[in-house]
Amino acid sequence: MLLSLALLFLCGMLLGALAQRLHLPPLLGMLVTGIVLGPYALNLLDSSLLSISADLRQIALIIILTRAGLGLDLEGLRRVGRPAVLMCFVPATFEILGMLVLAPRLLGLSLLESAVLGTVIAAVSPAVIVPKMLKLTEEGWGTEAGIPQLIMAGASVDDVFVIVLFTSMTGLAAGGTFSPLDLVKIPTSIVLGAAGGAVCGLVLAAFFRRVHLRDSMKVLILLSVSFLLVTLEHALTGIIGFSGLLAVMAAGIALQRARPEAAARLSAKFSKLWVAAEVLLFVLVGAAVDIRYALASGAAAVAVIFGALVFRMAGVFVCLLGTALDRRERLFCMLAYLPKATVQAAIGSIPLSMGLACGNTVLTVAVLAILITAPLGAFLVDATYRRLLNPARVDKASAAQ
Repeated sequence: MLLSLALLFLCGMLLGALAQRLHLPPLLGMLVTGIVLGPYALNLLDSSLLSISADLRQIALIIILTRAGLGLDLEGLRRVGRPAVLMCFVPATFEILGMLVLAPRLLGLSLLESAVLGTVIAAVSPAVIVPKMLKLTEEGWGTEAGIPQLIMAGASVDDVFVIVLFTSMTGLAAGGTFSPLDLVKIPTSIVLGAAGGAVCGLVLAAFFRRVHLRDSMKVLILLSVSFLLVTLEHALTGIIGFSGLLAVMAAGIALQRARPEAAARLSAKFSKLWVAAEVLLFVLVGAAVDIRYALASGAAAVAVIFGALVFRMAGVFVCLLGTALDRRERLFCMLAYLPKATVQAAIGSIPLSMGLACGNTVLTVAVLAILITAPLGAFLVDATYRRLLNPARVDKASAAQ
């Protein structure tokens, strides 16, 4: 495993840096590293590492969502208001509807199979979006309009909504029955996840106020609590849901509100952790991609992906109607909400393992969605934010001081 980790980090950083030199997103180089080193190409990664790949990817996702919570500007999010709620489910719903329209015609799937495919593809990737929005927040781009906060908040809940629908659709496709009670998991996951995370964040803030610890120890404690929150999500079954990832973000937000100085220091620590976690996440996502399916898929699958993205962008546009955002800012939001990666890598193979007739097609389109949208979305954010967003205004009096 040590050799595999060395190859993963060294090759991932090398190809990431090469992609950056070519004015491409570094994550593209990391994805390519995973594909090349993974079991479907050179097979240089140890099987013991691949067996815990899902857990390692989740740890990396927890790190970036914790950092997002510690740095999220709640005042900016409050200014956005209603669109932040709509972004949690409207774009994904539009994309699923788009799949219901396009997949039967282009891929020959039934409506139910198209719904399964839609729920796999519709999830946006916080792992791609959140780091980009944190960078914009740190540099002050679009923050006065609340754009980075809006996109980060929507991306953290979007996955909850889509995964619950995916579970219902695959159960129905496997010959089960659909119960409207299944949909109760959506609001309970969101409410309980946010509330549970907030309580944990406030408890940690009180603990850190009373007990003097090094910031490195606080990072370990916060990470451990985050792991427990995500584990709780898997322990709760039935109609009562709990979003572990949303709870992780809520814990960071609550800690930031109660102890802003400590949160700023912890956010800097998590930024350093993300340097390694980013490479680990995207290389392992690439290793989960079977490139043979992508090469054999043909133009129809690509057309379905781009067609569904048009529906997603229309959903984002609907969410932003009636807001103070101008046309350039709305266009940026539509572009920034495209990337897919982690959810598709995690659930794309499930329909095939369940023996569903559409399983191979779902996996193929999921693989292509990662390869196309993750680098494309990251590239569009990097290429357009200076043109489409307004920088934060600096108060002249404070600047003079």
